[in-house]
Amino acid sequence: MEQLSAAFTSLGTGLFTLVAFLFVLSIVVVVHEMGHFLVARWCGVKVDSFAMGFGREIFGWNDSKGTRWRINWMPLGGYVKFMDDANGASMPSADMIANMTPEQRAVSFHAKPLWKRALVIFAGPFANFLLAIALLASLFMIWGVRTFPARVEEVVADSPAARAGLRGGDLIVNVNGTKIASFTDLLRIVSVNPDQELAVTYERNEKLSTVRITPERKEESDGLGGKIQVGRLGIKSSNTPTSGTFRRYGPIEATVLGAKESVFIVTSSLSALGKMMSGRENANQLGGPLKIAAVAGKAASVGFDSLLNVAALVSVSVGLFNLFPIPPLDGGHLMFYAAEAIRGRPLSDNAKEVGFRMGFALILMLVMLVMWNDRLVVKGWMGG
Repeated sequence: MEQLSAAFTSLGTGLFTLVAFLFVLSIVVVVHEMGHFLVARWCGVKVDSFAMGFGREIFGWNDSKGTRWRINWMPLGGYVKFMDDANGASMPSADMIANMTPEQRAVSFHAKPLWKRALVIFAGPFANFLLAIALLASLFMIWGVRTFPARVEEVVADSPAARAGLRGGDLIVNVNGTKIASFTDLLRIVSVNPDQELAVTYERNEKLSTVRITPERKEESDGLGGKIQVGRLGIKSSNTPTSGTFRRYGPIEATVLGAKESVFIVTSSLSALGKMMSGRENANQLGGPLKIAAVAGKAASVGFDSLLNVAALVSVSVGLFNLFPIPPLDGGHLMFYAAEAIRGRPLSDNAKEVGFRMGFALILMLVMLVMWNDRLVVKGWMGG
C-alpha cells in the first residue's frame, strides 16, 4: 500500500512538473514566434504557418489571410514559416523563388529589402526580452519585493571575510565599484566570482573602509540533482521579516527594474558562458528541457510568482541564445544579412548551405551536452 501511495504521489508530482514546464515553454515560444509573425505581417510578408511545437500536427486552423495555425505533438519549440521558405528554419526555397509571380514576389520574405528581413528576424528575440521585462515588472507591481540590507550578521570562522577583518554589524556598500543596495546584490556579484579578488567597501561606525577579499569556491547542490560552483565570502545576513523592507512599485519604476533585471540576466549569462569557454567553469551547469521542467515544477510548488520569475529567466535565455551567430538561429540569419550589407549582395546558396550544416552540427552537439547534463535531473527524480 505504501508503494502504491508513493507511486501516485510521484505521478502527481510528475504531472504538476509537466504542466508547469508546458506553461513556461508555451508562453516563451508563442511570444517569440509572435514577434516574428507580427513584424512579418507589418512588412507585408505572407506567412504560410505558425507552429507551436514540432512534428506532426494534432490540431490546427486557417485564418482569413491563409496562415495555418498548428499545434504539433512535440511541444519543445515552434516556428513561423513564410511563403518562400523551404522549411521552418527560414532557409529560402530556390525553386519557389525562381518561379514566383509578381504578386507572390510582393509578399515574399526573401524578396523584401534587407532592413525588413533583419527586422522580422530580430523581432523574435526582442519579443522575448519584452516578455521578460513585462513579467518581472508585474512581479514588482503585484507581489512586490522584500529587500534585506547587506549587513553582516555573522562571520564564519576562518572564512575569506574573517581573514579580511569583517565583523558582525558591518554594512557592505560597494563591491568593485558597484553600489550594493541589498544582500541580494552582494550575493550576485560574489557567487559568480569564485577565486577572483574583489574590492569590498563597508561601513563600520559611520566610517568607510575597503578591503580586498577573494571569494572561496564552493560546490553546492542546485537542488535538482546536480552541482554548481559558486563563490562565498563566509558571511551571514539576517533575513527575518523585520530586518527587511517591503515595497510594491508603480508601473514606470517596475518596468525600469524589470529592464535592469533582464540586463543582469544577459550579462551574467554571457559572463558564465565566457568562463565555460575559457575553461574556468564546468559546462555541466548547462541544462536542457528536463532541467527547465524541474526548475519550473519546483517554482510552481512555491507559488505562481516564482513560476513567472522562472518564465522571465527562460524568456531572456531563449532570446539571448537565438541571437548567437549560429545558423539556423536568428543570430545566424542576422550574420548572413550583415555579410550581405557589407558585400552589397547576398551570400551564395552554397555558402549559406555550408553555414546551415555547420550550425546544425554545432547545435546538435550542444543538445547532446545539455541532454547529458539532464541525466542528473533524471537521477534526482529517481532518488539516486
